[in-house]
Amino acid sequence: MSAEDQSAPHEPSTESVVVYDRGAAIEQSDAFENPGLPPHRPRQTDLHPHKERRAERQVVGWFLVSMIGSVLAIVAYIALPITPGDMASVRMNNLFLGLAIALALLSIGIGGMHWARQLMSGHEVVEERHHTRGSVASRERSVEIFRLGDEESGFSRRTLIRNTLIGAVALVPLPAIVLFRDLAPAEDAVEAIAHTMWEPGMRLALDPSGTPIKATDVTIGSAFHVIPEDLKGIGHNEGYLDQKALAAVLLVRVPTDRLKEAPGREGWSYDGIVAYSKICTHVGCPVALYEQQTHHLLCPCHQSTFDVTEHAKVVFGPAKRPLPQLPITVDSEGYLVAQRDFTEPIGASFFERLHHVDPEHVQVSAPEMETRA
Repeated sequence: MSAEDQSAPHEPSTESVVVYDRGAAIEQSDAFENPGLPPHRPRQTDLHPHKERRAERQVVGWFLVSMIGSVLAIVAYIALPITPGDMASVRMNNLFLGLAIALALLSIGIGGMHWARQLMSGHEVVEERHHTRGSVASRERSVEIFRLGDEESGFSRRTLIRNTLIGAVALVPLPAIVLFRDLAPAEDAVEAIAHTMWEPGMRLALDPSGTPIKATDVTIGSAFHVIPEDLKGIGHNEGYLDQKALAAVLLVRVPTDRLKEAPGREGWSYDGIVAYSKICTHVGCPVALYEQQTHHLLCPCHQSTFDVTEHAKVVFGPAKRPLPQLPITVDSEGYLVAQRDFTEPIGASFFERLHHVDPEHVQVSAPEMETRA
């Protein structure tokens, strides 16, 4: 090949590429052959029936170990109770509970992987891409794929593996059920939040100092975070936080001409001063934001808004009930005091509290309870 031929432009081609190397033209194709799938290599369990049975027994064994772990978690939780103030009991409970739950979950995972690697169909397949639009043919094909998957996995055929897997999966949630159930109060859930520390004549005090509040201290537009005066006499190891969470109150004063009090509840306020539970009726967050111009209370968690001038009714947000109102008055020294406890359970709404009215409280009408619940 002459130098003139080498210097001539070469027309590009989509089929081949010409490469010049040391004066020699080597034509290389830009396409490559489909290598295909490697030859199928049968597993030992495919060749030897006794190894297949041994692998099946191993899978069953792992699922049985998972069942044992689930039972041990419940036993550890009951046999190693947590003693208040004893950190050693907390560590022992957490250690053995965590080990048992880990054993239950890990055994299911190992058993499932061993089943897939040793017993399920090991043939390599290629699935062509296709449109995802559903059709009668695609639905029929889906059913066929499920049937084929059942045949290849042996889910219906290997009844021992299937039953032990179902048993292991069924037992795994039991420790969680036991743990979560124990988080609830031992007594009736409604009764646990139906009564607070507020009693007739108990003074309203500032949170957290515990200083009693006089009616003259509350100006229009102000908001006070309030606790019962007797709360300061309860130690932190005696349920201080629990009692405070139930009895926390927000105290607000609005112009008397703005109040819209329902019949029978006119005496629940004093000279425009009203008191409402601080616990939101949505999910129990603290309602702590007060807007002076609109006289609205706002829950910062999910923006539930309550109208102070109309018994804290809901004007916006996911809350479904007004904030429970604490009836208040003043004593002979001018200090604000509670007339009685709340007339209904405080806190988030749930179905058990429907129609719940304590006979010691002021009765609330059935339609109003229906609305509040």
